[in-house]
Amino acid sequence: MDIWLAVQAFILGVVEGLTEFLPVSSTGHQIIVADALGFDGQRAKAFNIIIQLAAILAVMWEYRRKIIEIVVGLPREASAQRFTFNLLVAFLPAVILGLSFADLIEKWLFNPITVATALVVGGLVMLWAEKRPHKIAAETVDDMKWQQALKIGCAQCLALVPGTSRSASTIIGGLFFGLSRKAATEFSFFLAMPTMIGATVYSVYKHRELFAGGEDLYVFAIGFVTSFIFAMLAVRALLKFIANNSYAVFAWYRIVFGILILATWQLGFIDWTSVGD
Repeated sequence: MDIWLAVQAFILGVVEGLTEFLPVSSTGHQIIVADALGFDGQRAKAFNIIIQLAAILAVMWEYRRKIIEIVVGLPREASAQRFTFNLLVAFLPAVILGLSFADLIEKWLFNPITVATALVVGGLVMLWAEKRPHKIAAETVDDMKWQQALKIGCAQCLALVPGTSRSASTIIGGLFFGLSRKAATEFSFFLAMPTMIGATVYSVYKHRELFAGGEDLYVFAIGFVTSFIFAMLAVRALLKFIANNSYAVFAWYRIVFGILILATWQLGFIDWTSVGD
């Protein structure tokens, strides 16, 4: 076992687990941290698929009762049917744009400078969104209308730009479109399930040759378990936090982190355009 490789897998698993469902951009953090660690190439692509799967399985486990309730009630309960329809409506925009532009986005935008810029811009938008007066039309996810779901789905498309954050896009979109802070957060979790599972299936099919060998099995296992545990902890902590707090602290974190990356690049301390090449 390569100890340094195992340490890299652990660190990246922690980063993925902690950031996937927080509005700070997990993809952005993965790009920056992986570049700093020198964890790249074909192994990194396969590894990212595995740890993202672990994170989504963690939130599905956390909401297993709600998921079972919806599945069981789908044939006859209007509330379960409405909720499922809302998820489908919100899911489709990202699917359409993702399949159309994923390769171009990965080629041109998956770099630390784009991520840092998106972190800062997204943080400023979050601060503005939090200062706006909130007119709540849906206290819970079960109160949502399909029009709100569609708008949130369109907002999620912004997350195709790395550093924007899928969670931030859907949560702030939810606040803009009349959801309570708790409803916006929970709908973001539920919307992540089909979105990330779909992205994982597509990525596995697209990069299926990367999983042919078993030499990296221990790396995948470390990353998977670590990501699962820390994702579960992050989801529970976020729900407790937003009960009495705004998202401003995450906005300021994004801004400071993004400026730090841009400053070290501009001052020549770290050439983020070549790290990991």
